[in-house]
Amino acid sequence: MGLLARILRKTARSTAEWLPTGRTDVRVRKLTTLDGHPRPVLLLHGFFSTRRTLDILEARLRRDGYGVFTLNLGGLRKAYNTRGIDDLADFVRAKIDRIYARHPGMGPLTVVGHSKGGLVAAYYVKKLGGWRRVRAVVTLGTPFHGTGRAWLGLPICAIAPSILQLLPGSGFLRRLHEGRWPGQVRLVSIWSKRDHLAIWPSPVLDPQGEPEIRNVEVDCLHFEFLTRQGIYAVLRRELKAAEAPAEFVPLRVMSGGRRR
Repeated sequence: MGLLARILRKTARSTAEWLPTGRTDVRVRKLTTLDGHPRPVLLLHGFFSTRRTLDILEARLRRDGYGVFTLNLGGLRKAYNTRGIDDLADFVRAKIDRIYARHPGMGPLTVVGHSKGGLVAAYYVKKLGGWRRVRAVVTLGTPFHGTGRAWLGLPICAIAPSILQLLPGSGFLRRLHEGRWPGQVRLVSIWSKRDHLAIWPSPVLDPQGEPEIRNVEVDCLHFEFLTRQGIYAVLRRELKAAEAPAEFVPLRVMSGGRRR
């Protein structure tokens, strides 16, 4: 047990930017009334983080009139996000179905995912029927083609199975990229070349000329996606664009790393 503890501490230090900031309290706080809300937004946090990393972003969105809610994606000690991405996507599917059953008047959902949370959102929409409820997915620093940083976490992959899924070329990523992206759902990847966890060009999607798949380059570090006012302004612009009436057409598969 002492050896495992030392490995955990060493891995945590090596991947320090994955660690949560602030308290690790993951209790649900009902700050938004979702009954009949026209603009619900689900926020999904990243690997080895908790929902508390989303506090600033959540407060800004609520201030601007969005019906914001988060989910506890915990695995390790029921706090940190370490579970398999496909497993989490199914968990998200079940939670969203229950929320819409309790609040049938809610409008179409927008999902904002940071880092691994963006992969959870994409898998839910593309592979688990989430396109029926979701009108837009906006990702922040999401490694759509994996990250070499995941190799640092191999010593704890037995308790954090998503580490193997985050490796470039993993079976999970191949499954995710198979087939076409649902045409009725807008997909936006907000990314940065200064992000040293979702390392360029991993977060860049190839839209193949399709207007509803977008890449937006910004300048920030990995966790600054959640805190910097300028990044929030970019996110708000993309949320507004998703709310505008549009004629949706089928979109192509997410593939490659070429910039639009």
